[in-house]
Amino acid sequence: MTHTPHELAAKFPHLTDRIHDLKQSNGHFARLSDEYHNVNREIHRIESEVEAASDMRAEELKKRRINLLDEISGFLNL
Repeated sequence: MTHTPHELAAKFPHLTDRIHDLKQSNGHFARLSDEYHNVNREIHRIESEVEAASDMRAEELKKRRINLLDEISGFLNL
């Protein structure tokens, strides 16, 4: 369990400008980024015990976060 958010800027500190540019120029990337942020924050609230959730719900969110990160990575050419 971690109490550190997995923000995109922390995941890809060398690509923050690229992320910003894509968010401005690509609607699909912007939606992916927003969804990643929302899912990530929900996971963080669950892990910090601010919000209750079943183990199954937490695992579903973590899988969704991984899938979003994979798709985002594709846009970043990683």
